[in-house]
Amino acid sequence: MDIRTTVERAQRIKQLHAKYKPLVLPTVWDVWSARTAAGAGFPALTIGSHPLADSRGAEDHEGQTFEEVLAAVRPIIAAVDVPVSVDLESGYGQEPADLIAGLTEAGGVGLNVEDTVHSDGGRLRTTQEHASYIAGLRAAADDAGIPVWINGRTDLFLHADDASAVLDEAIERLRALEQAGADSVYPVGIQDNDDLLTAVTGAVSLPVNSTAHPVKHDLERFRRLGVGRITYGPLLQFALTDTMKGMLGPWAP
Repeated sequence: MDIRTTVERAQRIKQLHAKYKPLVLPTVWDVWSARTAAGAGFPALTIGSHPLADSRGAEDHEGQTFEEVLAAVRPIIAAVDVPVSVDLESGYGQEPADLIAGLTEAGGVGLNVEDTVHSDGGRLRTTQEHASYIAGLRAAADDAGIPVWINGRTDLFLHADDASAVLDEAIERLRALEQAGADSVYPVGIQDNDDLLTAVTGAVSLPVNSTAHPVKHDLERFRRLGVGRITYGPLLQFALTDTMKGMLGPWAP
């Protein structure tokens, strides 16, 4: 994909985040799912690490190398005419500049980066460490002249025994990501908790990303709670798996 198209798509995904409250980005994993979602009318997509790994017989949590991920997402991005963001887990051990270079060369115009470091025993980055990594991504994107949309994810709620007990720390972490140059923030694991979602959306000025299930959740609820961006994680693929099993069940021996 040429640099002009990549820049135009990056600008487009920024416009879409401003236009839609929330912007729903179906999480896809191959050319078929990407074309299907774009054909359903969605103006932008995201590629999820978990469903991508499942579709390739690999493990999530960086069970593929960065080079393998880029090889997998390149044809997906090329198959559609809409902006595509890519879940890049915790960065595959790459320096920020290398992560941005690989993403944009493949045609990606957004990325999701989490603070669980899978290459280092699954530890959680400190607030400052994760903010510094986000700042490095922002600087690298600026240097490349491509306004890459950076979705700064924290797994703090996910790791906690009591999500409510880490709310203040999570907000501090999300605000640090905002100051570091993230375009949106993604507190994973609170999609079913109205109180926590409301607290988070009220504490930051950036769009807050929430995971959603395409069947079990309600778009209007997320809009009411102030969520600015929705992705499905692996839940769209899970829902299709359940549907497929139901369809095929009567035909099984």
